[in-house]
Amino acid sequence: MKHTENTKGQPDLKQVALFGLCPNCGERTLFSGMLKFAQKCRSCGFDIGQFNVGDGPAAILILVIGGFITASAVIFQLKFDPPFWVHMLLWIPLTIIAVIASLRLTKAALLALEYRNSAGEAQFLDEQGNGS
Repeated sequence: MKHTENTKGQPDLKQVALFGLCPNCGERTLFSGMLKFAQKCRSCGFDIGQFNVGDGPAAILILVIGGFITASAVIFQLKFDPPFWVHMLLWIPLTIIAVIASLRLTKAALLALEYRNSAGEAQFLDEQGNGS
């Protein structure tokens, strides 16, 4: 069953990501810690633990933020020509802070997309068309 329609009580993707809402009922129960998903929604009992976003959020953020930081460092170098230690002092902490600050949003967004698109592990069909 696809969850593509925004039915009553189900928040949109932005709301899930920004506020950590359950993609099923819309209550603020998606996380049990700073970055850890709850196993179940305390409000509707929805099994959040069935979803696995894995390393996707971190990989996306490292590529996007890494590209932005790299471009910024190159522009900064060409414009001001600072010593190498200034780059280390500036870009390493900025990268770490940006990735960690964005990780919760990205994890929630990917979980909501997985829920809406009924994504799951690949299943192989036998000759009769039955999944295994």
